[in-house]
Amino acid sequence: MTLTPRQNIFQTASAGVKAMMAVEGAIASSGVDHSLLHLVKLRASQINGCSFCIHMHAKEAVKQGESDMRIHLLNAWRESPLFNDRERAALAWTETLTTVSETGAPDALYEELQRHFNETEIAYLTFQIGAINLWNRLQIGLRAIHGVDATDKPAAQAA
Repeated sequence: MTLTPRQNIFQTASAGVKAMMAVEGAIASSGVDHSLLHLVKLRASQINGCSFCIHMHAKEAVKQGESDMRIHLLNAWRESPLFNDRERAALAWTETLTTVSETGAPDALYEELQRHFNETEIAYLTFQIGAINLWNRLQIGLRAIHGVDATDKPAAQAA
């Protein structure tokens, strides 16, 4: 595959991007913990294979205090003691909605969410999952390429 962008959605559809940013703003001010929202964005982006979004949200998560190890282990959250029950419920919901055509969003997962989140939090968590899946599809479909700086390169290549 060629690493050439097809278009820059931020330039070609700025009104659509502005609307998406308004949704993101509402989610950010919803009261749902930002570190959890980063995990949700990262996990959906991993499932979808969106390097642009993985790169961006991993950097944002680290900048806001997330540990490198939790980011490395996110793909194996079920087997790691580094994730609490609330995060596990959100990550399971993220996975099921990201693959909804296969999973159908089972009642058991929703009931587990209800043990850890109130209705408003569930609504905004679900908005976040929908939003990141849309961002992933936009960035993958239009072949957005993430930036690269010295901190992204392996130590042997950084010099």
